[in-house]
Formats: sequence, C-alpha cells, structure tokens
Amino acid sequence: MSPRVVVLDYGFGNVRSAVRALARVGADVELTADKQAALEADGLVVPGVGAFAAVMAGLRAVGGDQIVDRRLAGGRPVLGICVGMQVMFGEGVEHGVRTDGLGEWPGVVDRLEADVVPHMGWATVDAPVGSVLFDGLADERFYFVHSYAARTFPLHDAPAAGEHPLPPPLVTWSDHGGRFVAAVENGPLSATQFHPEKSGDAGAQLLSHWVGSLR
Repeated sequence: MSPRVVVLDYGFGNVRSAVRALARVGADVELTADKQAALEADGLVVPGVGAFAAVMAGLRAVGGDQIVDRRLAGGRPVLGICVGMQVMFGEGVEHGVRTDGLGEWPGVVDRLEADVVPHMGWATVDAPVGSVLFDGLADERFYFVHSYAARTFPLHDAPAAGEHPLPPPLVTWSDHGGRFVAAVENGPLSATQFHPEKSGDAGAQLLSHWVGSLR
C-alpha cells in the first residue's frame, strides 16, 4: 500500500504543487487541516511561504503546533518545506520583530546577509555523509526562494553534562552571502529550505526518498 501523507492545510504554502509532487512519487496524499488525519498519517508535510510570524499564526490557528509536537514525540515522520522548515527553529526575526517558532531545534532564523535578497533560483548543496534524503544527489541543484534562513545550527554543540548523547542531526548547507542551513535530517523530523516540489528530477528523487522511508 502507498504511504498515507497529509499536507497540512493552514492557509500558507504552495500546497497544490506539493500535493502533486508527492502523489507522483507514490504517496497517497490528502490536503487537510483535520487534526486526527494529520496525527494518524504515515507522514506529515508542513509547507510554508511568506512571513515567519504569519505562518506561525496560521499553524497555531489549526493546532499545527500541537500536531507537530505530538507526532515527533511519538517518532512519527514530519517534513517541513521552506518556511515550514524555518518555523521548526526556536525563533524568527523579521524587521526587528522576534516571533517564537515551534522550538524543535534551537536557533534563530533571520535575514540573509547577501548583496541580493531574496535568494531566488537554483543552487547546489553540501550534504553530509549518511544522508537519506540526498542519497545519489551529489552535485544536483535545488530551487530556492527565500530572504531568511538559519545561518547556524546550535544543536551541533556537544550535549550538556549528564545528558544521554543522541545521534547528531544531519545538516545540509548551502551558500548565499554566507553559509545557511539548506536541509536537516533529525530522526523523524526532516526539512528543506528549498522547494523540492519545484526542483525538477532532483527534487522528485528527494521526495521519493522521504516517502520511501515511510513504508
């Protein structure tokens, strides 16, 4: 049977293209804000475009913050895309205004320090050894459209004394006026700053890897 994937419908994101792209790689896709469906699906996709604060407000309006938290607490896969990735961090800063994110990872999403913003177009990424999402995709280009990003990943720091060390997240980087986080694979939580649904064959293969991991 095809893995059941819910694309969370909370009013933000290019959801139709994401639904089509996931269906093309073999997922049984439903676009919905229904909490039970989102909790029970094999995989949940959190899309997002626009402003960090607006996306967070939209997510909270449909209980998306609780859905993501409950799924991850139970080891249930979640994939964030674009601002859907950014809100997984602790906070976003736009025009001097700080907004709390979902806090699944520590760190701040803020404006890219580049001569040309937004960063729009195709770019390569530097994926780590062992990546599932980027298996076989070395040197491929992916499609980015963003003005903000996480430019550090504090969770790479050593665990505090007394903590049981967990496998470190696999962080993929890209560059536009400086290094920024392009993707993260962290147990059941994966995310991409770029749009795999707009990234041609390479993006389709990445989504296929994620959907295949749900089986």
